[in-house]
Amino acid sequence: MLDRRRFLSTATAGLAGSLALSARLFAQLEKIPPLPDHSLLDRNEDAYWAEMRKQFLIPEDEVYLNNGTVGSSPAPVLRAIFDGYTTTEKMDQQDPEDYPIWGYAAWNEFRDPLAAFVGCTRDEIALLRNATEANSYIANGVDMKPGDEVLMTDQEHPGGEHPWDLKAKRYGIVVKKVTLPRPVKDAAQVLNLFNDAITSRTRVLFFSHITTFSGVVLPARELSALARSKGILSAVDGAHVPGMMRLNVPDLGCDMYSSSPHKWLMAPKGSGFLYVRDEVIDRLWNTIATEGWDDVKIRAERFQRIGSSNVPALWGLRASIKLANDIGMERIERRHRQLADYILDAMKTRGAESWTSPDPALRCAIVSVNVPPVPRMDLENWLWKTHRIRIRGGDPYKLRLSTPYYLQKKDMDRFLEKFDEYKREKKLA
Repeated sequence: MLDRRRFLSTATAGLAGSLALSARLFAQLEKIPPLPDHSLLDRNEDAYWAEMRKQFLIPEDEVYLNNGTVGSSPAPVLRAIFDGYTTTEKMDQQDPEDYPIWGYAAWNEFRDPLAAFVGCTRDEIALLRNATEANSYIANGVDMKPGDEVLMTDQEHPGGEHPWDLKAKRYGIVVKKVTLPRPVKDAAQVLNLFNDAITSRTRVLFFSHITTFSGVVLPARELSALARSKGILSAVDGAHVPGMMRLNVPDLGCDMYSSSPHKWLMAPKGSGFLYVRDEVIDRLWNTIATEGWDDVKIRAERFQRIGSSNVPALWGLRASIKLANDIGMERIERRHRQLADYILDAMKTRGAESWTSPDPALRCAIVSVNVPPVPRMDLENWLWKTHRIRIRGGDPYKLRLSTPYYLQKKDMDRFLEKFDEYKREKKLA
């Protein structure tokens, strides 16, 4: 048992450690230079992106190639989070019924910029924690009977697939999958696979806008139109899209859309959203029920009413949207494509089998290659522990390489050099 003196000593040490950590973090942020002048983009684009690299706490000697899992939040986003805590934790809100943990608010100050960013109305969007949560809302919220089918790809993230598996196990619906080619050649290939798999029992088409497995950009607009033409709901897992590519959700024509802006928009972890087309909102049941759960007048807001919430994370989300808008999503998307094409071409010259689509419209900032006999996990550990290069992949031989806009050519060249070195060292060349 911990006696009082030891407890106080331990607690004091813990507090001191936390304060020291906070001080170090603030000190790091103080050292980060101001954002580069936007005019530098036109004068010297490479210099601009090199300056943007300084906005991230990622150490200079680290090469980060895994935005496909999670992005690092840049300084403006981190500062906004701290500002959020500083403001809310004073407990001095003008309204005596307003509290910083409030989970019953419209949060229009955060929903409005997000809705504008993805092209929808405020009433069609709910602020959640990530795409997994939003996908669970979709799977739990759609009425389906035993034997009804949801049709998806074989490249879905567990956070997209398993909510439907749970529904299947509990309620007897059927989960069907189409097998995507590696690589997907063109959009027609995908449309034909889905069209041929639809039956009279298909009720929902669920698919990733960009798959986590190979990074293929699926033809979301065409698939949504196919679903609509057959009276089927379309639900899109867009975890990778905001911040990677330009996005106008209503233009896709889908009924529901989920996302995790902590990846490519580099928003705070724990900030996500669910879009529900206005005509469909009243057909979707709530997963979490609290005050307002059955109030149709508040539209999609009822899906974000979850009780106590991390409001400062929303401050960071808003800052990440502003940063992307200031840079320009057209420029960001173009940069993503250029970097990905560079590393894809370099890997193909090394004999890698590309699982990335040869169609430029079906790829962006994720490159997926198969590199037998190089063991993925051993390479991943060697790169990180020996050379501070971070990648992700899948066993046995798949590598997934993400190319965030601040990545430098020298960073990709360093990865390629070490990849070659690993093969020589292990006698796999």
